[in-house]
Amino acid sequence: MNSRQEILQRIHERIAAAGPMRDQFAPAAMPPEPDVWPATHPDRGAMAERFANELSAVHGEVIRLRNLDEAARQFAALVEQERWTALAAAEDSLLQQVTARVPREAVRWINEQESAQQMAAVSAGLLAADALLADTGSCVISCPTVQHRWLCYVPPVCIVAAKAERLCEHLPAAWPLLSEQASDPQRRGETVIVTGPSRTADIEKILILGVHGPKRLIVLLIDE
Repeated sequence: MNSRQEILQRIHERIAAAGPMRDQFAPAAMPPEPDVWPATHPDRGAMAERFANELSAVHGEVIRLRNLDEAARQFAALVEQERWTALAAAEDSLLQQVTARVPREAVRWINEQESAQQMAAVSAGLLAADALLADTGSCVISCPTVQHRWLCYVPPVCIVAAKAERLCEHLPAAWPLLSEQASDPQRRGETVIVTGPSRTADIEKILILGVHGPKRLIVLLIDE
């Protein structure tokens, strides 16, 4: 037996004498989850008001709407007012109702063959939010394909629609919904959190909107 074999034999003997390794490294009890953002459970009206205030503070826009019929009428009026002739939208039942009064030829429902150049050529992109975070004025949006993600960034205007029932106090309050979605084995893509239009500033602290993404973010907040 050479020196290498002797060393390996001694190692094997020590391991055998010590017993199974898993018994020596039993997992410790998990510490309690830290209460970083305590839940205060505000009512929906208070969350809607805070969401609007927080989003306005970062140059986002919120349009409060009483119901889907009003949302369809007001959105059609907005499209006409802004002269948006081409909209790209993610396929979603809520968005179909919101765009019901917009001329059919003005709305294109995206598919996986869309290019970034096609997205850049539209007047506005339209998505639905999974959750709205009241404390930061943020929209949590599922993006199962790269085309959905482009809708968040490439068109000059990003429009997000959501019912008020999607309002959450903060990110931890939205986590049960988001973690359930993330655990779905069929789920694709990623989740994007959008807070206001694109913003940047130079060394003189002059704020410029729209350099790295949409110049406008409009949230259609539908009460019922």
